[in-house]
Amino acid sequence: MKVAIHGRKFDEETQPFITEVFSELKKHEVKVLVSEKFYKNLKQSGDFNDNIEIYSNEEDLNELDYFISLGGDGTLLETVTYIGAREIPILGINTGRLGFLATTPKTNIAAAIDALANNYLKIESRSLIKLESDQGIFGDKAYALNEFAILKKDTSAMIVVHSYIDGEYLNSYWSDGLIVSTPTGSTGYSLSCGGPVVLPTSNNFIITPISPHNLNVRPMIVSDESVISFEIEGRSNNFLVSLDSRSCTVDSSIQMAVKKESFKVKLIKLDGYNFLNTLRQKLNWGLDLRN
Repeated sequence: MKVAIHGRKFDEETQPFITEVFSELKKHEVKVLVSEKFYKNLKQSGDFNDNIEIYSNEEDLNELDYFISLGGDGTLLETVTYIGAREIPILGINTGRLGFLATTPKTNIAAAIDALANNYLKIESRSLIKLESDQGIFGDKAYALNEFAILKKDTSAMIVVHSYIDGEYLNSYWSDGLIVSTPTGSTGYSLSCGGPVVLPTSNNFIITPISPHNLNVRPMIVSDESVISFEIEGRSNNFLVSLDSRSCTVDSSIQMAVKKESFKVKLIKLDGYNFLNTLRQKLNWGLDLRN
């Protein structure tokens, strides 16, 4: 079996769990590749020189069985950009905090690696959102697992985002910005702006305004077969466009549209995982907080 790993800088408290991952992989005689960025962090710890190869380009990832993300949800989103259209199944081991995407707890590492080695797992496909623009921003990684967002860059004036669905005018959002979220991203930025939670396998996009000037404007759920396009205006000529945690500055001349990406992300779920349980645990749903 051949597995690649991506992670971020870790502290002394997390190091024993990172060590356990590599120890368990070695026990199962798994060939291991790590990203260049993560390898630098491993080297600094001085504990991980055995049985590791480095991948530096996409060709190095051919013929992988699985990809392991070590960290939180942000690390897993980075991992998605390494994999792209290869659709290599990702196991997210959560050494971070919230963990809606990285659902395997760090206390369950041995069982998780054993499940990989013996194929005791299920794979859940998640849709991506794709950005198309006349300026080619984000290059060949113009996709996101969570959301696409348009944001004001200046701290004072709001912006106006004129939005269209399949060429038909929807609304002009006078706001700090606009989010188009996937079902997976419904528990992310969109949720913090008042958007609804939808099941991750739903075939939808969620359009959520950020601090809208008109309080009658509400989030809207549309089919992910839709093409959603935008025109932006504001006092400033520069705006931010983001795909998950990646962002760039654009001006009002840009033409943009989003639609469903042609490939998906495959997330590994171990026995006992349930999205509704995760919702209750992470968002404290159903808890009686009265004294």
